[in-house]
Amino acid sequence: MSPRRCLLVLCLLLLPLAAQTPPTAAVRHVLDLQRDAWNRGDLNAFMQTYWHSPDLVFFGAKDELRGWQAALDRYRRVYGSDKAHMGHLDFSNLTVLPLGKDAATCWGHWHLTLPDGTKKEGLFTLILRHFPQGWRIIHDHSS
Repeated sequence: MSPRRCLLVLCLLLLPLAAQTPPTAAVRHVLDLQRDAWNRGDLNAFMQTYWHSPDLVFFGAKDELRGWQAALDRYRRVYGSDKAHMGHLDFSNLTVLPLGKDAATCWGHWHLTLPDGTKKEGLFTLILRHFPQGWRIIHDHSS
């Protein structure tokens, strides 16, 4: 096989790898999706960033929950599920640490301004995995 043909075959084999989103950019995109969905008052879209599994783990300041439905129920109970109640969410000081091509952790600071002007904030650590449907949060520790 000629050198040109070998180079072409190698490029074709590596093309799918080059097209994959690096974990750091993908994790930041998940947080952008979360923030944007929250700020639209779309709790259902916000929850799509989580692993839809009974094995999802959520640690809050005072509680430990297991499962996607339990996390959704908590968000509804604490923050409501529409723009009139959820307020404005933002993140700062984000750090993403890839743990391989299919896993990453992320930590930072969350800031929430409720519709009445009350401000809440805290720290979070997330563990994410890449599934066929995309990157999902499998563990959320927010305080």
